[in-house]
Amino acid sequence: MSLTNAPRPLRSVLIANRGEIACRVMRSARRLGLRTIAVYSDADANALHVREADEAVRLGPAPARESYLDIDKVIQAARRSGADAIHPGYGFLSENAEFVAACEAAGIVFVGPPASAIAAMGDKASAKARMFNAGVPLVPGYHGEAQNDALLREEAGKIGYPVLLKASAGGGGKGMRVVESDREFQAALDGCRRESRAAFGDERMLIEKYLTQPRHVEVQVFCDSQGKGVYLFERDCSVQRRHQKVLEEAPAPDLPPVLRQQMGEAAVRAAQEIGYVGAGTVEFLLDAASETSSSEAAHFYFMEMNTRLQVEHPVTEMITGEDLVEWQLRVAAGLPLPKAQDELTLTGHAIEARLYAEDPDNDFLPATGTLERFGLDPNAGGLAPDRVRLDSGVEAGDDVSMHYDPMLAKLIVHGEDRGQALAEMDRALAALDVSGVTTNRRFLQRLVTHPDFIAARLDTRFIEHYHDDLFASEPVADGEFACAALVALDQLDRASDERSLWNRRDGWRLNAPQHVRLAFAEAEGAPPISVTATRSSSQSTWQLSVNRIGEESNHYEGKLQRLDGDAVAITLDGHRRRLLARIDPALEGETIILTAAGFESRLIWRRSDRADHLPHEVEAKLTAPMHGTVVALLVESGQPVEKGTPLVVVEAMKMEHTLSAPAAGAVEAFHFKVGDAVAQGDELLAFASTETNEAM
Repeated sequence: MSLTNAPRPLRSVLIANRGEIACRVMRSARRLGLRTIAVYSDADANALHVREADEAVRLGPAPARESYLDIDKVIQAARRSGADAIHPGYGFLSENAEFVAACEAAGIVFVGPPASAIAAMGDKASAKARMFNAGVPLVPGYHGEAQNDALLREEAGKIGYPVLLKASAGGGGKGMRVVESDREFQAALDGCRRESRAAFGDERMLIEKYLTQPRHVEVQVFCDSQGKGVYLFERDCSVQRRHQKVLEEAPAPDLPPVLRQQMGEAAVRAAQEIGYVGAGTVEFLLDAASETSSSEAAHFYFMEMNTRLQVEHPVTEMITGEDLVEWQLRVAAGLPLPKAQDELTLTGHAIEARLYAEDPDNDFLPATGTLERFGLDPNAGGLAPDRVRLDSGVEAGDDVSMHYDPMLAKLIVHGEDRGQALAEMDRALAALDVSGVTTNRRFLQRLVTHPDFIAARLDTRFIEHYHDDLFASEPVADGEFACAALVALDQLDRASDERSLWNRRDGWRLNAPQHVRLAFAEAEGAPPISVTATRSSSQSTWQLSVNRIGEESNHYEGKLQRLDGDAVAITLDGHRRRLLARIDPALEGETIILTAAGFESRLIWRRSDRADHLPHEVEAKLTAPMHGTVVALLVESGQPVEKGTPLVVVEAMKMEHTLSAPAAGAVEAFHFKVGDAVAQGDELLAFASTETNEAM
C-alpha cells in the first residue's frame, strides 16, 4: 500500500539529524515517493545531507543545543516546510520523550515509538524494574533514586569492584566509566556526571557489576500499532572503544540457535512490556558461559534498550534483505509489519566498520580538517559491488568540524559466511581512499585481520586485551622503501616541467646511467633512510639500493606499471603486487601511502631540494590536543601536584579528554576558564616542574 493511502498518510518527511543517517533515511524515503526535508546548523550549511535533500531549513548556530537539539526550532522547521512526519535518525532528539510530545501536539507524525515507551526505557533505573517484571534477566546493580555520593560509593562497594557507572538517562557511551577500585570512584563519578549533564541534561547515575569478559549482543526488534512484534535476529557489537562500538556483525558468531531464539523472544517481550511501536534494539551482555550451555537463558542479561534505529542497522538489512527505514516509515503511517516472525530469514554474514575522524595512536583523539579525497576506490580490485556498501554523510571537499560526532561513514560488507565477509572487509578497507583528515582506517584493518577476531574470540574489552598487537609500531621493511621509491620516481617522470629531471640536480647525467637519490622517513622525527636508484638500459627497470644509517644496504630490481586510477603493479625481484599508491601532502614533504588488503605503508618522502634535513620531534607541551571546550579545571593555581595528576578537562565531539601533569610541580596559571573554546595546539596552562635530575 502507498504511504499516501495509509491510515496516517505520508507525503513528506523531515529528517531531524545530519550526516550519514540523514542521507541514509533520504534514500529510502525518496524510493517510497516522499519529499525529503533536511535541517542544518551554520556549520552544516554545505553538508552532504543538505545538498541531497529536496528542501533544507536552517536551525541556528553550530552548537547542537542551539540547532539540532532545539525542539522548538525543529518543530518550526517542520511546520514551515509542510512536513507530514519527522524521522529523528539516531542521537540528538531521537530518544527525547518531550520531542515526541511536541510532534504530537503539532500534528506531525513521529517516526518512532510513543513518548511513553521512550520515557520507560530512557530512565535506565526504571527500565530495569520494568524488565524484571517482564522476566528479562538483569545484571546485579544499584538502580535506586537516592543519588548522594556516599550512598553511591557504598553501593559500589556492596556490588564489588570493578563496577560500571552509567548515566541513567544516557546512551552511546556518554556518562559511562569503568571503576576498578574505591580509590577511583569519586573522580569517575564526577566525570560521568559532567558528561551526562552536558549530553542529556540529567546527572543521575546507576551502578552495575562490570562483567570482565562479556560479549555485547543486541537484538533488533520491530513492533507495529496493531500490537504485533518480531525480532530480526541479533548483532554482535563487542569490539568497542570508550564504550562506543567500532565493529558490528550479524549474526553473532557461534551463537547456538536455541540461545538466539531465547534472546529474540526476550527482546520482543521487553518491547511489548512498554507498549513499543517501531524499530528498537534490546541490548544484552552475554556471559561466555552461555556459549557452552545453549539451554540456559540465565547467562544473558538485559543492559538497555535503544528506542530508535541503530547505527549498525545495515548489517541486519544485509542478512535479512529488509529495508529497516522503509519498515519504520510504514509502521509510522499506521500500516502493519511487512512480515511475520516465521517469514523472516537469515542469509550469510555481514560486518560493519565505523570510520571515525580520530587518531587511534593518540588515544583516539578526534581529528578535524578538510577531506581532500573520500570514497571507495573503484580500481582497488577484488571488490564485489553487490557485497559492499558505504553509508556516508561526507564527500571530498567537505570540512570535518569539532562540533559533532567524529563518525564519517560506515563500511558494510556481506559474505556467504563469516570468513568471506572478513576477507571482503579487508579488501574494502584497503580500497577506502581518505586523505586530509586522520581516520581510524588502518586501525580497522588491524582489527579485522587480528587472529583472535578472525577466530571470533570476542568480548567488550577486546581492544584492551590485544592493545600491544593493535597499537604495535610496524617496522617498515626495506622492500616497502623500494616500492615507495618506484612511486616517487614515477611521480618525477610524470611531473610538470618545473619538476622535470632536466631542471633538477639530484644525480641525472647525460650519456650515462641515470642516478637518483631519494630520502624517506618512516614518521615525523624518524631517522632518514635513503634509496639510490639507477635506471637500467631498458628504461622501465630500476636498480634500487636501500640505505639505513649504520646498516648494510639491501638491493632490489624493480619496476612500476600504472593501472587505472591510483592502482599500480609493482614488481620487486620478480614478485609482482597490485597496490594502491597515493601521494598526500605532509609537513615539509609528501607522504606516499601504499595500501592493499591487510597492508599499509605510510612513508614521508623528502624531495631532493628539501631533503637536507628531516623534522625532529618537538618538545611536548600542555596544549589542547584538538578543538574543543574547557569543561573543568581540576586543581588550583599554585597547588602542588604529583606527576600524572589530572589538571584540566577538554570536551570535543561529545567526549571528554583529561590532560595530566607531566611531572611533579604546580600550575602557575590557567590560560582558559571553564566554558572557553580552545583550538588544537593552544597552550592551556603554564606549568612549573619541581623535578630535578640527580647526578649519578
